[in-house]
Order: sequence, then structure tokens, then C-alpha cells
Amino acid sequence: MRFVNLLPSALIGAVASARSMTPMAAIAAARLGRRATPGRLVLLDHPLFRYGALAMGLGELLGDKMESAPDRTVFLGLLARSASAAIAGGALAPRGRERAGAALAVSVAIPLAYLTLAGRKAAMRRIGQTRSGIIEDFVIVAVGAATVAGATRRARR
Repeated sequence: MRFVNLLPSALIGAVASARSMTPMAAIAAARLGRRATPGRLVLLDHPLFRYGALAMGLGELLGDKMESAPDRTVFLGLLARSASAAIAGGALAPRGRERAGAALAVSVAIPLAYLTLAGRKAAMRRIGQTRSGIIEDFVIVAVGAATVAGATRRARR
């Protein structure tokens, strides 16, 4: 197996570094669009989790602009990033390589969370919290959507 087969898992880990709920929300949206993941999907095929992931993804995008929003590197933030990256990274990995995809996604998400936080803080100093957050949201959601779209296929009926 070549690394390129696990590239979607690494990319979705990068997405999780900046927005913890976006990976699962992107996969939930893909599943609603009747797209199948290459790897086995854990949890998000249940409607409660699927719609919950979408709601949490939207809530995170809105909540991130609040001054009281915690840094993404606090313990619970890193825990959420790890869980989301693992679920999404496993689902986007080739069948039989879900564990490797999950591990890769988490190993990208955690250290990159510190780098994306540093970048966001620098942007906040230059253009403010709301504008920097909106720009970051646009980039992260676009990368997440493109990654999931590229790694999934139309499900058979």
C-alpha cells in the first residue's frame, strides 16, 4: 500500500487541527448525499450521529468567533480533534487500512493544531477575530469538502 492511498486521511487530520467537528460534518453531509466512504464508517451511518455531527459542525463555525471560545489546544479541544480525526481518517482510508488511516489523521491533527492556532492568533492581531475566523472557516471547510468529495464515491442503491 502506498502512502498516496492514505492521503485523504492525512488531509482530514489537517482539517481537524483547525476545526474539530468539520471532518465528521463533511462525512455526514457526504453520506446524506448518498456517497460511500472507502473504509468502514463508524457511528455516522446512524441518523442521530449523522445529524448531530452536522449540527456540531455548524455550531463550531459559529462559536469560534466568540471571544470566550477556548484555544483549540485545551485538553477537551485536543480530545475532540483526536476523536473526529480518527473517525474520519478511518472512514477515508482504504478498506482494511482503517486503523492506519485513523492513526495517521490523529498524528497530523494534534501537532498541526498548535501550528494552526499560532497562525490564527497572528491573523487575529492583524485583522481581528471575526474576519480571521471567517477566512479560516472558508479554507478549512473547502479543504474538508474537497477531501471527502475526492475520497468518496456514489453509493450503490
